[in-house]
Amino acid sequence: MNLSFDYTRSLGPVLGAFMTNLRARRIIGTRDAAGRVHVPPLEFDPDTYAPLNEVVPVSDTGTVTGWTWNTHPVDGQPFDRPFAYALIRLDGADTAVLHAVDVTSPDEISTGMRVHARWAPETTGAIGDIACFVPGEGDGVPEGAAPSDDPVTMLVTPVALTLEHSASEPETRYLRALAEGRLVGQRCGKCGNVYVPPRNACPIDGIPTTEEVDLPDTGVVTTFCVVNVPFQGQRIKPPYVAAYVLIDGADIPFLHLVLGCDPAEVRMGMRVRATWKPREEWTESPGNISHFEPTGEPDAPYSSYEKHL
Repeated sequence: MNLSFDYTRSLGPVLGAFMTNLRARRIIGTRDAAGRVHVPPLEFDPDTYAPLNEVVPVSDTGTVTGWTWNTHPVDGQPFDRPFAYALIRLDGADTAVLHAVDVTSPDEISTGMRVHARWAPETTGAIGDIACFVPGEGDGVPEGAAPSDDPVTMLVTPVALTLEHSASEPETRYLRALAEGRLVGQRCGKCGNVYVPPRNACPIDGIPTTEEVDLPDTGVVTTFCVVNVPFQGQRIKPPYVAAYVLIDGADIPFLHLVLGCDPAEVRMGMRVRATWKPREEWTESPGNISHFEPTGEPDAPYSSYEKHL
């Protein structure tokens, strides 16, 4: 499974100044009441919690205070080969910044080593404007006034995560049943609760759930949320409903979409039925169920699902 989205945040005056200076190939920090210079800059004094407003330019050269070797880089890291991550205290700063150091062997880096910033060919106002650090001395503290035109006020950071999950035996049976258009759960032999999707062990009694139970594809809406806010990667135009559906015969609801009616009509206790994708699209995936739709039956009484809220 691949998950990705753009994390967007407003920067404020302190971090905005930091990013604006990075775009100009400058590094700044903030000074606290005790005289310490923090890089990256802090917005508030760690001792007094007062806002920090004094901006201090620092050098692009510093000293390695600690490091670790990255043997197996992953996508999105600065290099596709082994490299070092290091804490670097820049000249003029009292705290260390974490960044990559371009060395090809752990024998080429050590605590106390002097390094300087290698700037990206094109800077945009993000921490990636420092492509990495390399051994040796740099240019020091730039002369002249800090940039003031066209300040950086927003930061967009792409976030990606790849998940690989090894299905347990109950999960495997559940997924294979979905590929056949069926829902199955697992029953606890002590309390009798039925879990769908199945669990290896009952969370109440802590014993394996060994009995497989065939279930219908109908259920009841227990709680729900109307999604009104658009976001990147959204496959359905808002408004729409995400609801917890308690499958008939199960004892735990699961989250899914409720479509096929006006979102304002969705309510607790509404009876719904699974809408399956075309059979030729079925795989061993919960995505075989496109969504749930109202059945038109009378609402379930509150007492039938109150303990599942």
